[in-house]
Amino acid sequence: MSKKAYNKGSVTRRALRLYHSYNPKYFPLFFLQTLFRNAAPYFNLWMSAEVVTALYEGRAARELYLLAAVTVAGNFLLNIGGAVLKRVVDTQVEVLQYNEAAAFNHKVLSLDYDQLENADIRRHRRKIIENSWINDYGMKTLRGGVETLIHQVINILFSLALFGEVAMLIGKTPSRWMEILIFAAIVASMAFDVYFRARSARMSAGAHQEMGDVMLEENRTFFPLFRMDSRIYSQSGLKARMREGGIKKHFRVFSRAANIFIRGHIPVLFFSQLSELSTYMIVCLYCVMGVFPVGSVIKYVGYLERVKGSIGSLLSLKRYMKVNEPFLQTYLDYFDINNRMYQGSLAVEKRSDKKFDIEFRNVSFKYAGQKEYALKNINLKVKVGERLAVVGMNGSGKTTFIKLLCRLYDPAEGEICMNDFNVRKYDYRQYLSLFSVVFQDYTLLSLPLGNNVASAAEWDTAKAERLLKEVGFGERYAQMPGGLETPLYKKFDRDGVNISGGEAQKIALARALYKDAPFIILDEPTAALDPIAEAEIYSRFDEIVGDKTAIYISHRLSSCRFCDKIAVFDKGEIVQLGTHEELLSDVGGKYYELWNAQAQYYTEKQPQGGETAAAQSFA
Repeated sequence: MSKKAYNKGSVTRRALRLYHSYNPKYFPLFFLQTLFRNAAPYFNLWMSAEVVTALYEGRAARELYLLAAVTVAGNFLLNIGGAVLKRVVDTQVEVLQYNEAAAFNHKVLSLDYDQLENADIRRHRRKIIENSWINDYGMKTLRGGVETLIHQVINILFSLALFGEVAMLIGKTPSRWMEILIFAAIVASMAFDVYFRARSARMSAGAHQEMGDVMLEENRTFFPLFRMDSRIYSQSGLKARMREGGIKKHFRVFSRAANIFIRGHIPVLFFSQLSELSTYMIVCLYCVMGVFPVGSVIKYVGYLERVKGSIGSLLSLKRYMKVNEPFLQTYLDYFDINNRMYQGSLAVEKRSDKKFDIEFRNVSFKYAGQKEYALKNINLKVKVGERLAVVGMNGSGKTTFIKLLCRLYDPAEGEICMNDFNVRKYDYRQYLSLFSVVFQDYTLLSLPLGNNVASAAEWDTAKAERLLKEVGFGERYAQMPGGLETPLYKKFDRDGVNISGGEAQKIALARALYKDAPFIILDEPTAALDPIAEAEIYSRFDEIVGDKTAIYISHRLSSCRFCDKIAVFDKGEIVQLGTHEELLSDVGGKYYELWNAQAQYYTEKQPQGGETAAAQSFA
């Protein structure tokens, strides 16, 4: 357990405060509902005892009818009240679970990007989810524990309030030794019951932890094997071997957990039955002695059983909560992850001329856990309104350059400046607002088209429609049955429209333009398009961008010819910088090598010297 958790109180108390904050109405309303729900069985025990006693004593029919009427009316009122409260509580528990999920996912959005990509943090998050889904440990057990506490405390209060009559009757009996013996048996059986329940809980917790780890590993290993390529490459044999090994391990762990459960619950069941037998013995003894009426056997056995069970549950509850603490600590540790990136405080100036010049000054960067630099000694100026193309082979550092530019990462060495100020000094959120980016792994949501274009709950219809047409989506948009209200995909709406990869990329481009940010960055977003369509998109996009600063990353060099300058990356360094014509004139340079390597696939004829016929055809 971390020192931080100790300083703020016990793990359980701190987790409870956090959980209660998700919906402060839930536990008070649950208490009220439980009050109504628990009143019904005590009321029925009391009335049943009165009816049986009346029948045994041969009372008048009128009195029996009155007792029956009171029983029915009382149950009706209690059930009506309980049903109304249950409806309210069911609504509030949905709110509670929704807010918890929202807080859990908001934490993801609030993390520094490098932490979001950290494998240990992703595994930590996945472990919390697995613990909740598979074992119900963590916040689910905490809520169940609080509900149990409320339920059992109300039970005990009801029992004690109604058990005063028993105490007065027992005080009138002359004999004590039999009572003491039976009470001792009840206490002993309860003590053993609690002990073995706690022992079983401790044993089961370790088994459940192991089960969760096994399931986490299974999900990580097996899910990729059920994709399409596993069929194409005939991986059934590989899957069968892996599945066989997984099943053996799964069976071994789950069998051990089942054995632990059985061994732990046999003594629990034995002492629970012994305690129940002792309860019946003491009540029947007093009935035979004439202390209680016949009908009171029902009432007092019920009271004793409920109060005994409540006390046993409360004693066991502390142990269960202790067992749950490591799972709660895992949950809290996730929320304790602090952002290390400096957020800045300098306001970003709002400029109508969009004059935001950015400069990389001797910037180097390496990913966490990596020995090699992803970028090394980058020096580059990006001026307002400029068109910059970033090209290079896979792994040359192009996307890392964009991530640093957008300040998803901070440089390990050097600095990035905007208008001569280090970008770290600017307010982080305001700085991010300067960029519209379409990354390689962009995402469209299963929401209406308008929400996807605007990235907001509401949208400007005229603006969204204009941009969709400008990026080449107009023909497909005309086929959308609901226009901007048309839901994309069929995850949540059977009337949703499935779109192709190329169409999705055009929507992503429209989204980038809709933000109307000073910087537009396209990180190979047109990979699903053919070279001609890509060139058309880029040329049209260049017109749409207007006076904004645009940065393009593409493997297809012909798409970048219109740019003011091209930065050629190789092994994390900028090896060339210039216009298309300048770079192509350097026959020994990397750009010339890349250009001709691509051009040969588009034409068979390649004359020597200058810009080849192949390159001309490719362009």
